[in-house]
Amino acid sequence: MRDSDVLEKNPYISRSALEALHEEVFSWALSRCGYDRTIAEDLVQQTYVELLTGKARFQQRSSLKTFVFSVVQNLSRSRYRRLASRLRLVNAMAVEVEPATAAAVDIDASRSLWTAVQNLPQRQRDIVELVFCRDMTIEAAAAVMGVTKGTGRVHYDRAKKALRKTMDQSGDWLDEA
Repeated sequence: MRDSDVLEKNPYISRSALEALHEEVFSWALSRCGYDRTIAEDLVQQTYVELLTGKARFQQRSSLKTFVFSVVQNLSRSRYRRLASRLRLVNAMAVEVEPATAAAVDIDASRSLWTAVQNLPQRQRDIVELVFCRDMTIEAAAAVMGVTKGTGRVHYDRAKKALRKTMDQSGDWLDEA
């Protein structure tokens, strides 16, 4: 890491490292706000403000990706704490929305699986998305979600069982060939 690339108030973060993570961070922000691009842009911008001002300080206790995803998660939680009931109503009435970054996951090939994932409880949905769509370990995903590793593993296991049950009932398993 070059000295000129390091953030002034966050010495363990470089601008180039943040730039490399930007697409994934934006994709995570999209998923935190119901795929509303405007709100996701605000979340990412606020995340960068937190990092640049040193309000969110990276102490190298996790990977940079895990840390930045946690900042986005915490900002989205605080943003929606008061609006949670309204957001649930809007999501219930909205037409099915697919993620904007099909490069991360090929949603078209597994629409029924994605629908099953969207119907999981929030924490199970979060852990599945973080592990499969964001290439995180269960431990890193648990850190982003603010739960212990054990709790993360439990949510992951329950999500897998629920998805298997849903897919078995619907008979929509994708051909593995």
